[in-house]
Amino acid sequence: MKKSNFITLDSLSLQEFDENSELIPLMTPEDEEEINNESLPETLPILSLRNTVLFPGVVIPITAGRDKSIKLINDANKGNKVIGVVAQKDETVEDPSVKDIHETGTVARILRVLKMPDGNVTVIIQGKKRFKIAEVITEEPYMNATIREMPEAKPAKRNKEFSAIIESIKDLALEIIKENPNIPSEASFAIKNIESNSFLINFVSSNMNLSVSEKQLLLENNDLKSRALATLKLMNVEFQKLELKNDIQSKVQMDMSQQQREYFLHQQMKTIQEELGGVSHDEEIDEMKARASEKLWDANVKKHFDKEVGKLQRMNPQVSEYSIQRNYLELILDLPWNEFSKDKFDLKRAKRILDRDHFGLEDVKRRIIEYLAVLKLRNDMKSPILCLYGPPGVGKTSLGKSIAEALGREYVRVSLGGLRDEAEIRGHRKTYIGAMPGRIIQSLKKAGTSNPVFVLDEIDKLVNSHQGDPSSAMLEVLDPEQNSEFHDNFLEMGYDLSKVMFIATSNSLSTIQPALLDRMEIINVTGYTIEEKVEIAKRHLLPKQLKEHGLTKKHLKIDKPQLEKIVEGYTRESGVRGLEKQIAKMVRFAAKNIAMEEDYNIKVTNEDVIEILGGPKLERDKYENNNVAGVVTGLAWTRVGGDILFIESILSKGKGTLSITGNLGKVMKESATIAMEYIKSNADAFGIDPTIFDKYNVHIHVPEGATPKDGPSAGVTMLTSLVSLFTQRKVKKSLAMTGEITLRGKVLPVGGIKEKILAAKRARIKDILLCEDNRRDIEEIKPDYLKGLTFHYVTDMSDVIKIAVTDQKVKNAKTL
Repeated sequence: MKKSNFITLDSLSLQEFDENSELIPLMTPEDEEEINNESLPETLPILSLRNTVLFPGVVIPITAGRDKSIKLINDANKGNKVIGVVAQKDETVEDPSVKDIHETGTVARILRVLKMPDGNVTVIIQGKKRFKIAEVITEEPYMNATIREMPEAKPAKRNKEFSAIIESIKDLALEIIKENPNIPSEASFAIKNIESNSFLINFVSSNMNLSVSEKQLLLENNDLKSRALATLKLMNVEFQKLELKNDIQSKVQMDMSQQQREYFLHQQMKTIQEELGGVSHDEEIDEMKARASEKLWDANVKKHFDKEVGKLQRMNPQVSEYSIQRNYLELILDLPWNEFSKDKFDLKRAKRILDRDHFGLEDVKRRIIEYLAVLKLRNDMKSPILCLYGPPGVGKTSLGKSIAEALGREYVRVSLGGLRDEAEIRGHRKTYIGAMPGRIIQSLKKAGTSNPVFVLDEIDKLVNSHQGDPSSAMLEVLDPEQNSEFHDNFLEMGYDLSKVMFIATSNSLSTIQPALLDRMEIINVTGYTIEEKVEIAKRHLLPKQLKEHGLTKKHLKIDKPQLEKIVEGYTRESGVRGLEKQIAKMVRFAAKNIAMEEDYNIKVTNEDVIEILGGPKLERDKYENNNVAGVVTGLAWTRVGGDILFIESILSKGKGTLSITGNLGKVMKESATIAMEYIKSNADAFGIDPTIFDKYNVHIHVPEGATPKDGPSAGVTMLTSLVSLFTQRKVKKSLAMTGEITLRGKVLPVGGIKEKILAAKRARIKDILLCEDNRRDIEEIKPDYLKGLTFHYVTDMSDVIKIAVTDQKVKNAKTL
């Protein structure tokens, strides 16, 4: 039902009403009977209504604005106050004629006439009886017509079906009033107080939300029961529409209320942010879109970005996911998609830079120049994965900076030492709180280009844990066939790493996963000789420390002899890190004297070195004499470079047991057992009495017992020591050896040859005994390193004894 038109005078404008105006009452059965007994006049002035239909008994207000209508109402109000009311067929017609109005209408009585300030006239009329226009008599000054009454067929008073319809109409009308918020609750009292059935039908029909044509059909229906049933059907339809509308509005209202609340809050926050000089969320999104339009990314990345921006726009800025989504989009914008620095192909310049920054390291420099040469010729090459392997302090990490400068690329470095979480490489999924991309993507964002020189420091120190295996995550990073689509969990898209030049550094290859090792090109960065360390100290370390301490060359000078003294007496390492610390002490001494305005020697002497650094703490490993049987010099490889070690053995009365001491590993102990068993098996060939083995216990010891030692390379040394012990013959003077032995009497090659050779030179060794297969390793070493050394290559253990053990008895030889 539409908004109530139940009319009381106090609900209208009371202009021109006196104090005694009464309410217009509802029609009673007596009123209905009185109306039915009234006779209709033969002619009536006809008032056409644009958008409503008047039903018998119903009171409605109408507004007359047309001159004809106003004159008609005024004339009728002065006369008998009875008019005929009909509905227009087309409400847009301004001056309707007989063809523009319906034939059936309602006789109405004028109850009140109100003149409005705008010149219109509002008139309150009440329907009486239905009529039909017979003939129009005149149309000027307004329409007059002859009419005839339309009788109404009414059902019997006790008709149960009709009574049920009336009750249904009442109940449904009350439900509609209850459901429709536009109808005042007082309307339910009106419905309950209507006693006349025909008036109830007319009253409901008049107030239903129907079109003029639908109401006209109801008015023209002559059968009251049929009209009541049609009214009930239309009421049911309206009630169902109302229920559906209320249900939808309830849902929409709930959503709208929440949205409006959020909207107002957002607007307030936006205003506050603008007052404080901040940036609103809409401005942030517009800024992101503007930045995106300038990026060089491909269609897939652009599509993904647009999708994620749309998701951000639909989010409430107050929820935690909003900041995660914003950070994600900022990462996409910050990454250097398809942005590459231009490589510099001046190979001579690159070589000069490498030589300037690093002394020695010829293999590494040659490999970098080769890579640049190929890149220059092809102009498109997947970057290699280099692994610089060597002891600490030899310049592996600093090489990355020099390579980046030589190539004209950005330089980034990631330390992998102790890294145990796989997410550090691949990132976390952005659904987690505090999610971040992995270190690879973060470093590329920092570099600003997609082809930097990327140093993966200490790759051998990756640690497996319950949080995953980071070394396995590195497989995709370092595989040239896979890293063109590297997947980071946070980024959720493939990123091309194929143009990145990865340089890994490692102190040991044994702890690197084999699959990872297979993906890298291993370049051995060996230790430095004394001469190289002196040059490095003079060219690089001393100038660097002077600069860091605020001094210049005129404040301190250290010549080569003094640098060599520092190298030999205060450092024992393959690299130069410890040497740099000692030079820093020298520079600090000078800085202190300058600050305190005290005198000191600008040109450092040997005495100054001892005064500043103290007495030599690490004297050179010296070869010991060969006057004692069973003492032999071996060569060993350690993580900090090469070293010499002494194998000592001694006999004591006993039952032939073998004891081994010196913190030795399993492999080294096995080498001693093999040497012992080989000697027993070939005692006659060595001129040894076999009965000795049952009368004496043998004890083998490797000094520096606190230092763990292992490996097979001391096999030949132990063999030589035992043969010297059992024969009481001297070992060849100034001889050191290395090699693995077998029970068959073969000597096998070992590794770390360059480091061992450098250790031998430091110890003033003259002769070195090696396996024949190690000859190729010697040939790869620069001839300058080999000056003053004589090499003896062997294949059998008998050759070792022939070269190493002399025929001369040791001093104070035992009689066995």
